[in-house]
Amino acid sequence: MSSLEKRWRFKQIDHEASDKLCDSLRIHPVICDMLSNRGISSFEEAKDFFRPSLKQLHDPFLMKDMRIATDRIMRAIRTNEKILIYGDYDVDGTTAVSVVFDFLQFIYPSKCIEYYIPDRNKEGYGLSSAGIDYAQKNNFNLLITLDCGIKSVELIQLAKEKQIDCIVCDHHLPGNQLPPAVAILNPKQPNCSYPFKELCGCGVGFKLIQALCMELELDETLYTKYLDLVATAIAADIVSITGENRTFAFFGLKKANENPNTGIRALIEQSNFKTPLSVNSLSFAIGPRINAAGRMGDAKRAVSLFIEKDIIKAKEIALTLQSENNNRKEADSSITDEALMQITQDDTSHLKKTIVVYNEHWHKGVLGIVASRLLEKYYKPTIVLTKSGDFYTGSARSIAGFNMYEGLDKCSHLLHAFGGHYFAAGMTIVPSQIELFKETFETVANSMLSTDDMVPEIEIDAEIQLKDIHHSFYHILEQMEPFGPDNTKPVFCVRNVTNVGCRIVKDDHLRFEVMQDNFSINGIGFQLAEKYEKLAHPIKMDIVFTIEENHFNGRTTLQMKVIDFNRAK
Repeated sequence: MSSLEKRWRFKQIDHEASDKLCDSLRIHPVICDMLSNRGISSFEEAKDFFRPSLKQLHDPFLMKDMRIATDRIMRAIRTNEKILIYGDYDVDGTTAVSVVFDFLQFIYPSKCIEYYIPDRNKEGYGLSSAGIDYAQKNNFNLLITLDCGIKSVELIQLAKEKQIDCIVCDHHLPGNQLPPAVAILNPKQPNCSYPFKELCGCGVGFKLIQALCMELELDETLYTKYLDLVATAIAADIVSITGENRTFAFFGLKKANENPNTGIRALIEQSNFKTPLSVNSLSFAIGPRINAAGRMGDAKRAVSLFIEKDIIKAKEIALTLQSENNNRKEADSSITDEALMQITQDDTSHLKKTIVVYNEHWHKGVLGIVASRLLEKYYKPTIVLTKSGDFYTGSARSIAGFNMYEGLDKCSHLLHAFGGHYFAAGMTIVPSQIELFKETFETVANSMLSTDDMVPEIEIDAEIQLKDIHHSFYHILEQMEPFGPDNTKPVFCVRNVTNVGCRIVKDDHLRFEVMQDNFSINGIGFQLAEKYEKLAHPIKMDIVFTIEENHFNGRTTLQMKVIDFNRAK
């Protein structure tokens, strides 16, 4: 990928709050700066942050309708009703279904419980009419939706007319009208007093089984054993790693590394992952293999993997998912190459603020991934389309300065349908309208985007000196994990260091050695070889980086993982 010029922006620091933390914690001032930026202002808050506890989990009955939901499930169990667990086809949806289905089978060991994952290509996202038809034909009395349903007003009304009660477990923003379900579990719904609003879909499902455990006076291990699945969903769905999610992620990673769910264990072995799992590795090693099930085939296999107790059978499913993930990678790579060719063949592409590419033969399941890759290279709002029946269907990805949903709304007269949010969306369009849509979308983007908006930004936590980079400093950074949205891995800047040895390695990467006041450190900069010509030897440099351990020949040293660099001014 091209090394675009980037704008460096330092986070604002509340020095008064940071100084108070330094007085009470007696740790490096830079750590205190980062803690205050994360909303931590006291010794007790810092203690809760560095030492998460399962006691920090909230009472699930604080969630609106939780008592109604548990009562309805217990009634279904008492009267031997059939229950259908319905979830979306991505990681969040399939882990949520796995958690709730597996637990309900434990407290209701009968053939009255099934799960349903919609076909990505035939049914699309969320609750489908085909799913409701399946529930009716198979005499299900109760339908529990997970990671979907909050906007399915008409479909849940249809289920109600067919004498099917619905419990909606979702985390997406509700629309103006709530569905007519018997219970809605969603912290974002109006008048819900649940203290943490940023749960993922699997997190909401977890709170439901936690409530059922409490109701039945069962041991807490019967719900905490699912925390590795919740952590996997948190990682894949890119939700805030703060509050209750931080507790979920912390203990979920601990379980994934020490005693993982059989399916997760099979996927870890299949991916040859050696080092301890982090939120990042769950997202990139486990997540794509689960998503591949829905992108390239049947997402139900992801659930069958997570509920499988036999490691041999789990490995067989994991092997199939690995094969499909390889197919997904091939499709993703070839389509990305074809899309790049379309862009380079357009003589005016460098003048445009948007990218819209299409081909009737591209695989629908990887359009979002391809859009993300193009955005990473060009940093422009990007749409990738392919033929689907009589229409073209597409995925959109956006940059920080452009609300994709708002942009598409201004082109809605040219679209058959669209939906999404600020950074990602989907749409369908009549083939004859594509070229006009491209022109209109470009015009809309020109009206919404400034020149500055087109420059990617690196957010920097703090400026430090090379002498600050030592193992005791790094040990405290490690305790700030798990990292993710709203608790990102700390990014540092060091200024006026001397380049004492920089070379290109493996064609695309740079290996650094820099020095400042007799302190030296090595670093690696991936995909930064294009900037090599900016270097001279010796040269004073400013570098933006994260800190990581490097294990080599039995020795462990600290190194910089370089994000960007410039000549010192």
